[in-house]
Amino acid sequence: MSNEETFSDVLQANESHAARFKLAALEGNAARGLAVLTCMDSRIDPLGMLGLKPGDAKILRNAGGRVTDDVLRTLVLAVYLLSVERFMIVEHTRCRMAGGSEDDVHAAIANAGGPDTRSISFLTTDDQEAAIHHDVQRVQSWPYLRGLQVGGFIYDLGDGRLRQVC
Repeated sequence: MSNEETFSDVLQANESHAARFKLAALEGNAARGLAVLTCMDSRIDPLGMLGLKPGDAKILRNAGGRVTDDVLRTLVLAVYLLSVERFMIVEHTRCRMAGGSEDDVHAAIANAGGPDTRSISFLTTDDQEAAIHHDVQRVQSWPYLRGLQVGGFIYDLGDGRLRQVC
């Protein structure tokens, strides 16, 4: 299969999207002063989950919704250049990165035919609330983000509700 064929479905869908595109006039700033970090899980719709629309918030995603060095770097830009004043860390129920160990994830990747990934930390946790507290504290104590309001939450994939942890 050629590279063009590999992506033909999404490129075709993009043509339909472009025909009705109306967001060109949006500013790059977060209109609601909000940034949200959540998991890359495709069952999560960050804008819908929070009653937001395009342009309201900066959305960051990674496996597990964990605060990494790249998240911190991105937040500095968001705070100082894109009007972000508050930050939500949102993990979710039934997450592959919660409830298992690093060794479990490395083994699952190897069993799926993947390479040896033991040099990578996937930031798994068996205690989501403790992980959220840790990540909130990490952001709050980072010297480049003084004054940023930070909250930690768990999103329930069963009922769509968000619960504040800290």
